Amino acid sequence: MRIAPLLAGSAALFGAFSVAHAQADAPYDPAQIARGEYLAKAADCAACHRTREDSGKAFVGGYVITSPMGDIVAPNITPSKTAGIGAWSFEDFDRAIRKGVRPGGAPLYPAMPYTDYQGVSDADMHALYAYFMHGVTPVDTIAPKTHLPFPFGIRAIMIPWNWVFLSHKPFIATAGLSPQAQRGQYLVQTLGHCGACHTPRNLLMAERPSKAFAGADLGGWHAPNITSDPISGVGGWGDAEIAKYLANGHVSGKGVAAGGMAEAVDNSLRYMTPADQLAIAAYLKSTTPIRDPHETRAAFNWTSPKPVPLSAYETGDNHKDQAALKDSSTTDGATLYAGACASCHGLQGQGSKDDFYAPLVGSSTTGSANPSDLVMTILTGVNRTGADGKSFMPAFAEQMNDDQVAAVANHVFNHFGRADTQVTAEQVAVMRKGGAKPLLVTAMPWLLGLGALAGLGIVAFIVLRMRKRA
Repeated sequence: MRIAPLLAGSAALFGAFSVAHAQADAPYDPAQIARGEYLAKAADCAACHRTREDSGKAFVGGYVITSPMGDIVAPNITPSKTAGIGAWSFEDFDRAIRKGVRPGGAPLYPAMPYTDYQGVSDADMHALYAYFMHGVTPVDTIAPKTHLPFPFGIRAIMIPWNWVFLSHKPFIATAGLSPQAQRGQYLVQTLGHCGACHTPRNLLMAERPSKAFAGADLGGWHAPNITSDPISGVGGWGDAEIAKYLANGHVSGKGVAAGGMAEAVDNSLRYMTPADQLAIAAYLKSTTPIRDPHETRAAFNWTSPKPVPLSAYETGDNHKDQAALKDSSTTDGATLYAGACASCHGLQGQGSKDDFYAPLVGSSTTGSANPSDLVMTILTGVNRTGADGKSFMPAFAEQMNDDQVAAVANHVFNHFGRADTQVTAEQVAVMRKGGAKPLLVTAMPWLLGLGALAGLGIVAFIVLRMRKRA
């Protein structure tokens, strides 16, 4: 009589365990895995979590992200149980992405854009987890660890930073926007984390909400203003032009993607559906316009064909003799342009008819008041694959010194772009090193010194008090 209930209870318990175990081992829906793959591309996960060199293995890590605080090495996020995230539960995965905390409690650095990813929906988080656990090939390669210099290497300092700058709030679409623009807002503000580059940062390196998408300098480049302002932003671009730029990385008469934007096109934006690309355009055109008061017309409207006489290339910008043509150390812009650039971009900066070689006239880069993007493109080149094919430009960082890069850039600005934008060799040297350091980094030695003095003062005060009491 007593055994029967016990057996029944055991059977029920075993049955419940079997169901739970079967559910845990049940394969994910292929549609959910495919959805997760799309979301991972929209979130541009591959841009950072790649190998140092292109090995063809996705999400293996090892890529070095250069930050003002030091080099951050992206970890392996394949489902390897020894080297990646294969042992992570969904809760571990969710906490890392939306809260910036690794299993074990160690904070992540905000190079992982969890301040933006915190708005990713629950459904999308489950799809991402399904993809990374069941749609990615595990690779048992352990990526090197990140070692930032003192005091930035103390991960605990991220705890108060998160208290101040991490809201833990879900994404809420702006009321009054069309459904299309609301979809674009979700893509821009969360998965696409566009503000990570295009929003300036405060003294503590957090994004400034009041200047959202107003443009920012990073790594020597300038991520331009992408608010709806028709002069400083993208208000003068059509929705279809923005969508085409996201897909291909270039739009004739508007601009060409290079640097970090080229990587975003290559790894993320070109894979988005046309509907999502147009949704991003719709949202950007609905954002609060922010204008630089010093700008009077859009960057792409500064440039127009200005015929350059062939004699200029024979005598140079400074009208030197033709011996300069044989001098590899020349700092004459026309000479350098004719030898290094004209074969692709044309003597008149017109590019090729099919836009494979980008025109230098009618470009936001050559019409910008900020010379950073043109200089960095000369230094680092372009290696971008868009939906319409590959674009390539060699890097000249090793072939040209700072004076020569400045000379070529100024020749381009003078003849094909905004003539009042000029650059010096000293500015090129700073850009070559990754741009100017933020105040937090430059002031840190002084802050540490003041902190040490304050600590010594406190110790001295305590010692004196103890002696006085004795």
